Amino acid sequence: MNAVRTAAFAAAADLTALADDLVRSLMLRPWGQVSPSVYETGRVVSLAPWLTGHRERVDYLVGAQRPDGSWGAPDGYGLVPTLSATEGILAALTRDDPGLDRTALLEPARRGLRVLASWLGGRLELPDMPAIEHIVPCLVALINRHVTALGMDHPPLPLPEGMSYDTLQLVRSWISSGAEVPEKLLHALEIAGDVAAGAPGIRPTPIGTIGASPAATAAWLGHGDVSEAGEPVRAHLEAVVRLHGGPVPVGLPITVFERSWVLSWLVRAGVPVEVPPEMLADIRAAVASGGTPAGYGLPPDADTTSVSLYTLALAGTPYEPDCLWDFRTGTHFSTWPGEQGTSVSVNAHVLDAFGQYVARRPAAAPRYAETIADLSAWIAGRQQPDGSWTDRWHASPYYATVSCALALDAFGGPAAAPAVRAAAEWVLASQRADGSWGRWEGTAEETAYAMQILFLTEGRADPRRAEAAKRGLEHLTRGTGDEHPPLWHDKDLYAPVAVNHAAVIASSYLARALS
Repeated sequence: MNAVRTAAFAAAADLTALADDLVRSLMLRPWGQVSPSVYETGRVVSLAPWLTGHRERVDYLVGAQRPDGSWGAPDGYGLVPTLSATEGILAALTRDDPGLDRTALLEPARRGLRVLASWLGGRLELPDMPAIEHIVPCLVALINRHVTALGMDHPPLPLPEGMSYDTLQLVRSWISSGAEVPEKLLHALEIAGDVAAGAPGIRPTPIGTIGASPAATAAWLGHGDVSEAGEPVRAHLEAVVRLHGGPVPVGLPITVFERSWVLSWLVRAGVPVEVPPEMLADIRAAVASGGTPAGYGLPPDADTTSVSLYTLALAGTPYEPDCLWDFRTGTHFSTWPGEQGTSVSVNAHVLDAFGQYVARRPAAAPRYAETIADLSAWIAGRQQPDGSWTDRWHASPYYATVSCALALDAFGGPAAAPAVRAAAEWVLASQRADGSWGRWEGTAEETAYAMQILFLTEGRADPRRAEAAKRGLEHLTRGTGDEHPPLWHDKDLYAPVAVNHAAVIASSYLARALS
């Protein structure tokens, strides 16, 4: 029985045991539990054919291709993984990698090229994904080069409207100069091509990763020649590829992110989980003066910082949230200083952090009251007319909406009540016929978020909410598969598996406890 169905069937006491097992698994797998990524796997196929599991990665790409020739999700989310998978297969063909069936690879490559030509030849709406403005030109150029080298009868792929090769060349010039590379850029170092290999302005982390990305790490390592400096990097990659038998995730490690989100889902829902004191100590140690990174190799960000602080306060060990001020931009907070764009979920989590700290330390209220009011108004002002919110860090409006609705309900005061009620009404109106919720299809993750909005906000006694949540629990009980579809934004969509399991356990616990 998969974890989703186990959670749905279990009584409250059994759910507590499941939660304890999940939390213990975080200590046993400290780098994180993350789904494999088509984009990242395609980059490792292209960059590191010498790495263990090369054939398995190629097989994964071929097996993940959709009937129409694409890879990935709808609504523009397929461009980056389709570019990466197609380029990876073409790279293997261009090199004539040993042990691969060229004939079996040619057809997936041609189908990928056809769908890319169709997309890039028309008007394309792209999601707001990290480094997409660099990744797409990089991959288009590589694909066109392979097509020429292989003598394939296919016209060059164009760039999407509004993109150019100029910024990519600037990035590569910066890296080749030997200047120190900003941490944020390291996560997508693979866009630098050959100049990334051994770049003098880049140093691996103590665990051997570059930018918490297998692709970026492989790009820095180059052709796999292991010097003394490269030994821990090669060892890190070998460890990562064993996690899924060849394919790789888009980001690893995600230690602090995973632990903070898992604990916050469970504790907020009232699940009496046993939290290892060393885990709380690790989260506390990760909170530095400049903020908290999601894991080794990533820069501090306001999202991980705020959820870590919120988790510490929920667990009864509040810590002064001074480090969040570095991320303030007017009446809201940025994911990173200088961020282009804004995120409602990040700001909702900052509101959680400030609000929960004040709840634990009432004497601090005068210092944070104005900011809490400003944040609440800013978040409420970005609600969609239908009552939902959308966000740049998750493909589903249910994630953005649960983040905003719960924060506003807890800390937004009476002025935020209409926005919270509107969110609950949107959830009631958008339930699917089978009892689930979801953007493209009903998923356990999105159903869990919807149920939390119904159970954890004002108006929870509404009988319509109880009936909708009951149908949601029945949907989870019927089972939705062993894997959560990737919905979280990175260079590719991904699923933080433990985080999603925690959300399902929390919602199932609420349904059992409050029914």
